[in-house]
Amino acid sequence: MELIWDGLVKAIIELVTLDPGITEVALLTLQVSGAATLISVLIGIPLGSVLALSQFPGRNFLVSISNFGMGLPPVVVGLWVSIFLWRSGPLGFLNIIYTPYAMIIAQAVIASPIVISFTLAVIQQINPQLRLQLTALGANRTQMVWTLLKETKLGLLAAVMAGFGGVISEVGASMMVGGNIKGMTRVFTTATVMEVSKGNFDIAIALSILLMLLAYSVTAILTAIQQGRNIR
Repeated sequence: MELIWDGLVKAIIELVTLDPGITEVALLTLQVSGAATLISVLIGIPLGSVLALSQFPGRNFLVSISNFGMGLPPVVVGLWVSIFLWRSGPLGFLNIIYTPYAMIIAQAVIASPIVISFTLAVIQQINPQLRLQLTALGANRTQMVWTLLKETKLGLLAAVMAGFGGVISEVGASMMVGGNIKGMTRVFTTATVMEVSKGNFDIAIALSILLMLLAYSVTAILTAIQQGRNIR
């Protein structure tokens, strides 16, 4: 119990004093996970919409791959992204291994199947009659898809929250492609693992508390947007 209390006290002190090291880690955590979530949304919502509104050979296989990807182990993603980004790998010429860019790529790979599957599910829940009505009113395919996306905005925001939650909490891929380099690629999850390995459990607890506060703050903002729109 004393250990937990020490960690809580350290977290409060770091919040109040705005410790530069902790602030740097927090900002990088938000930047990496935020960018990865944005990329996953730009990829996931269009692909999820296509899978939900189209019928073509191999569609069921792609849907199963997307659903499988929701549980893809982060360490597996980290391994394969590392292989591709190593200097001897196919994308080694980019020279971004052990940089935040590599972390963003790995986290985007993790989050994209989550967003795709959520988007697919919420669009499929729409009454098919609505599509027929839109077609009867003369809407083209682009207009129909846009209208359906607006109808499912609450579910799509849930997809964004799920994608963000899936990446801000992962550690395996970030550690493998980022290397946990101080001042460059150290985020809350990798810093917590490092402190545990060093036996600094009070610091690890403080970092975990700050990570949860950051994750909750972003989720609370998205929830407020979601529920505000729901009320209107």
